[in-house]
Amino acid sequence: MSVHSAKTRPANDAFVNSEDQEQILVMRWAIGQESTWPELRWLHHCPNGEQRAKSTAVKLKAMGVKSGVPDLELPVPRGGFHGLYIEMKRTEGGRLSKEQREWRDHLTASGYEWAMCEGHVEAIAVISDYLASDGPE
Repeated sequence: MSVHSAKTRPANDAFVNSEDQEQILVMRWAIGQESTWPELRWLHHCPNGEQRAKSTAVKLKAMGVKSGVPDLELPVPRGGFHGLYIEMKRTEGGRLSKEQREWRDHLTASGYEWAMCEGHVEAIAVISDYLASDGPE
């Protein structure tokens, strides 16, 4: 089981981005790094936790949307893991919900790398470290 949680926040960050803004910065970085790591083309977001109209939420729940699913998934095996899941949080004040902890426990027990990242700097470091680890096994 591996659970990643580095604490590498910027020192003088007076402004705190929203979780959405932090995730957008990660995805912009990933797109820009695809020439270095082509595997980044598989990094994606599963929109499970956003606010929606009640009718849309009911339909999406019937289609399989579930609470607690991590924000980002990289379905690329590395270092003995099947893939990497990342739960994004703001650089200040983010906490895991009960459902997010359950997903973390299930994924790590099932052979996936999982990380909670407080901001884009931390997420980029986690993804870079993951991709730089030994190739698929």
